[in-house]
Amino acid sequence: MVDDRSVSQESENISLVSSAPPSSDGDGNDIHNKILLGLPAKELERLLPKLEFIRLKVHHVLHESGDTLRSAYFVNSGLVSLVSIFPEGKSVEVGLVGKEGFIGLPLIAGFRTANTQAIIQIEASVFRVDADTLIEILKQSRMLDLRLQQFSQILAMEVTQVAACNRLHEVDERLARWLLMSADIVQSNYLHLTQESIALMLGTRRSSVTVAAGMLETAGLISNARGKINIVDRARLEEAACVCYKLMRKQLAQWRGELHT
Repeated sequence: MVDDRSVSQESENISLVSSAPPSSDGDGNDIHNKILLGLPAKELERLLPKLEFIRLKVHHVLHESGDTLRSAYFVNSGLVSLVSIFPEGKSVEVGLVGKEGFIGLPLIAGFRTANTQAIIQIEASVFRVDADTLIEILKQSRMLDLRLQQFSQILAMEVTQVAACNRLHEVDERLARWLLMSADIVQSNYLHLTQESIALMLGTRRSSVTVAAGMLETAGLISNARGKINIVDRARLEEAACVCYKLMRKQLAQWRGELHT
């Protein structure tokens, strides 16, 4: 004789399992993007068939400033720099995006044109989605829309702080802040970065970055060799960074706390 309570418990367990969101796409690629992982199962299952998993090399450009956005990207690993490029050819990084984020934010506000360059800074993987498809899916996905709006605010806060940082603080302080932000995003103290690429991101001369990196290395905060930077003493590197890093972390912690109250 079958125990009705056992059948009921088994049905409940099946229901719980089926309601859990997938942790990989249909091709077995693990999902690490925090926006995707934060979606209800129904919304993620609606979106997943429309996503294309792509691995990208360093310096690959997702879009240039002024490009029409035909695709958007959920960053799954690595590091993407958002770069403001000026007519005379100078450039400066205004934002960093990793697996917590998304490239293509103008689309969620109804805009079709990119206002920055998006370039792979550390080898990355992304889930690509067609822009028109995303816009249609957003009409049926309340939580996806909310998550993207929240990330938009976080990125705007960081862009504002970085703009002030580039104007007010010395290169060594800015370099320390940038290394900490990059390490947070990729969750590693080992960063495959050249001084030339860092100089472009900070909007300064390579010689200035060389001097600043040398100061941090002499102080025992980092080691630097052949395009690989290792954060040796994170606590002291935070002390060496400008106040911008702590201000951004404080604001992020406050907003995350608000989401759980």
